[in-house]
Amino acid sequence: MKIVCLSDTHSLHRRIPGIPDGDVLIHAGDCLGAGTLDDVEDLNTWLGTLPHRHKILIAGNHDAAFQETPDLAREALTNAVYLEDSGVEIEGVRFWGSPWTPSFEDWWFMLDRGQPLHEKWKTIPDNTDVLITHGPPKNIGDEVSLGFRCFNAGCIDLLHRIDQLSLRAHIFGHIHEGYGEYMRGAMRLINASTCTVRYKPTNPPIVLDLD
Repeated sequence: MKIVCLSDTHSLHRRIPGIPDGDVLIHAGDCLGAGTLDDVEDLNTWLGTLPHRHKILIAGNHDAAFQETPDLAREALTNAVYLEDSGVEIEGVRFWGSPWTPSFEDWWFMLDRGQPLHEKWKTIPDNTDVLITHGPPKNIGDEVSLGFRCFNAGCIDLLHRIDQLSLRAHIFGHIHEGYGEYMRGAMRLINASTCTVRYKPTNPPIVLDLD
């Protein structure tokens, strides 16, 4: 199975320079710009032009419509499977998606660190093959620079949960600076942020081949 990974396109999806073909296209959140239903409809139209047989989308902290008007947003998204603390099985591969990230300012799909996020991650099934979250686990593709200060913005409870699982891959975004591929034991981790820290959609989609 060939999986093409995107994240953090912020309604700039039409400016992505070349998207590889594959079996499954995954978008790990922050797909919208202003976060409106119009944004969802435009994204959906674009998704419909892509050749991938299966498309999976989760929300992120910029994707207001999926939290404020969830029924309308889901209704508008006809060209992808939307996952929100839910899963789908495709050709024997079990995918699970969740939009939550640790609270920071006043965005969407955010929860306090500690018990609230711990409870969300507990719902990830033990037999998950590919996990899709908007945010990264602690210390993996999560380093943020603010002036002269650097810190790791990922979730420690998510890190603990993925260590309990036998994932084949974990796909996320959120921290644009962390774009790239990582390994933790045999697990492949992908920060698929398409936009750079300056919100330029120039990071290429990352392709994951599952044997």
